[in-house]
Amino acid sequence: MMDTTSKAKQVRRILSGLGEVAVAYSGGTDSSYLLAVSLDVLGPDAVLALTADSPLTPRTELDEARTLASRLGVRHMVLAHDDLAHEEIVANPPDRCYHCKFTRFDRLLTVARGEGIVHLLHGENADDLGDYRPGSRAAEELGVRAPLREVGLTKAEVRTLSKKRGLSTWDKPAYACLASRFPYGTRLTREALARVEAAEEAVRHIVGLRQLRVRDHYPVARLEVAPSRITEVAAPASRIGVVEALRELGYRYVALDLEGYRMGSLNDELES
Repeated sequence: MMDTTSKAKQVRRILSGLGEVAVAYSGGTDSSYLLAVSLDVLGPDAVLALTADSPLTPRTELDEARTLASRLGVRHMVLAHDDLAHEEIVANPPDRCYHCKFTRFDRLLTVARGEGIVHLLHGENADDLGDYRPGSRAAEELGVRAPLREVGLTKAEVRTLSKKRGLSTWDKPAYACLASRFPYGTRLTREALARVEAAEEAVRHIVGLRQLRVRDHYPVARLEVAPSRITEVAAPASRIGVVEALRELGYRYVALDLEGYRMGSLNDELES
């Protein structure tokens, strides 16, 4: 089994063999590291960062992606992409992520090839293989490569390498699109997506949290925070502020999940 350093070298070997690449870039830990290493290996003239600007993307994530791309000195294209134009995404079925990734990657591939770039990469890591990730199938079908996953780099290893590389995203909390806040089968609307985005921003501001989810069971908002922060959120000052803010957004009830934050908690229903 390769150690972290050996895996990182293997990623560089893969990149050096591709010549020019476009990176599907969200501004998260994995895609940021992949983008930075691509620049290190191939140089700025051979790398293009592509970001889909979608109603499913929080504005703060888009702003952070733009900021880091500017610092890295990479050519960065932000493409308007309306996921809600596709009924198979709006209907929010269990395989929504497949349809979302397929339409996005297909669009990014078209743009990349229009720029004369054959290879599109995305930042999936080895840990993602153990999660429910229908979007991975879309990438494979379209030939979008995931070098971090191919060499077996885990999330923890990507964080370690990102810190060593000096990337501010090394400890960035895991990100998921806004659609992941809604139970499967709940139709996605612009209004609901904006509501849950505003709810999470409000909770972050009031409590000072980096990692949280507001799961939208409208008119109920279910908050997931790290178990170590539950007491803090439940304290009178924070609790009252959160309840008032979320009621202003239209929620009637605000619940605090005592199990705490966990990735993909709405996938639990798929296992029942």
